[in-house]
Amino acid sequence: MKNLYMPAEWEPHLGTIMIWCERPGSWTYGAKYARPVFAGIIKHISAGEKVYLAVSQEGESSARALLKNEISSNRVELFNIKTDDCWARDMAPTFVKENGKTLGIDWAFNAWGGTYNGLYKNWQNDDAFASKIIKKLNTGYKNAHPFVLEGGSIHSNGAGTILTTAECLLSKGRNPSLSKGQIELKLKEYLGADRVIWLDRGVDGDETDGHVDNICAFVSQNTVVLGWDERGVQGEICRKNYDILSENGIDVIKLPFPREPVTITEFDLKGFTFEEGEDRREAGEKLAASYVNFYICNAGVLVPQFGDANDKAALDILQGAFPAKKIIPVPARNLIVGGGNIHCLTQQIPK
Repeated sequence: MKNLYMPAEWEPHLGTIMIWCERPGSWTYGAKYARPVFAGIIKHISAGEKVYLAVSQEGESSARALLKNEISSNRVELFNIKTDDCWARDMAPTFVKENGKTLGIDWAFNAWGGTYNGLYKNWQNDDAFASKIIKKLNTGYKNAHPFVLEGGSIHSNGAGTILTTAECLLSKGRNPSLSKGQIELKLKEYLGADRVIWLDRGVDGDETDGHVDNICAFVSQNTVVLGWDERGVQGEICRKNYDILSENGIDVIKLPFPREPVTITEFDLKGFTFEEGEDRREAGEKLAASYVNFYICNAGVLVPQFGDANDKAALDILQGAFPAKKIIPVPARNLIVGGGNIHCLTQQIPK
């Protein structure tokens, strides 16, 4: 075993970090529709591992009401940590193993693009979150600032290979002073990687600048599921990514996108309260809905469902990819309205 590596997501977890949904510009009608889905996800995960749930003082009562049994049985532990939003994959630490010890990497976070194309103006609480949760968990700590990276922009096979997209990591809103080669060296240094596979782009229109966890994910050391569409711009992206993976000797399982676009409705739009400088949604806006945004936990694989004709096919394909795992469907329409999905909301702590 390598002295330093990022475990694969399917390896045993000590727990999962999540953050309660509260931001009015992300979650409609005071998160009325999102919170039951969040609670359902937390209940599924906590059946097999502890969930460390960050929540503000204002949001604590709603979390306690929906998770009463899980909290009382100590399967869910609440932390009063204020954040700007709840995308734990991107603002929580990335955990690696170094000489057998769990180490949390505290990347710089700038709301997916900072002053260049970030989604909101004030992200100081989010940027501070990783260091605070590491202190609470009492794991090892490595400060990667000022290197900007979101957890959703990388995927590990647990054996030294990291997946990412050039669209995201080479964005001018991340580390514009660094070359592609310099960024790759940073990933190898912090994650113990031997190689980095650079896919071209992610989901067309993804506001994270093409996070890899929405387009491609390892399901074993040498096999990925790749979000797949034959049509239009997305079809071109998928074919190019397929060729890159094949050239790197990676086996590919094609996972379809929802057949019908998932869009913001007038009803959704009326439920948002945007602050000054925040990216605003529009009625009819296409959302980056993808079945690839699943989460592998000890209890099973949580898979987004959109009420689409391809929902069952996605479940069947992922059951084939994880024959020993329970596949757990999660109604995710009220999550994607916030801009992300199940994987975006979770961050694993390896055992």
